Amino acid sequence: MGSSLKSAQFLIDSRLADAARGNADAAYELGMVYSSGAAGIDVDLIEAHKWFNIAALKGSNRACEMRAEVAEDMTAREIVEAQKQARSWLQLTTLRAA
Repeated sequence: MGSSLKSAQFLIDSRLADAARGNADAAYELGMVYSSGAAGIDVDLIEAHKWFNIAALKGSNRACEMRAEVAEDMTAREIVEAQKQARSWLQLTTLRAA
């Protein structure tokens, strides 16, 4: 694995861990990575919307704005899928914390 892929994976892993602890900024950063293709990650609007949605639920106003911006380039089905994935992730992390 190249060093850029290793750093991208490290970024995602560390942000995932922080997001699992309820950190809105970490979820927002994941949304930014997936919406822009930063750190060598492929653009994935469903994943980006999911993370912006999670960050918004945790109180991030910036995430609300970015979620709306990303949604403009998505189909209704993609948005439904992103919302489904966000709910699933939130349920999973809530169960782990309990």
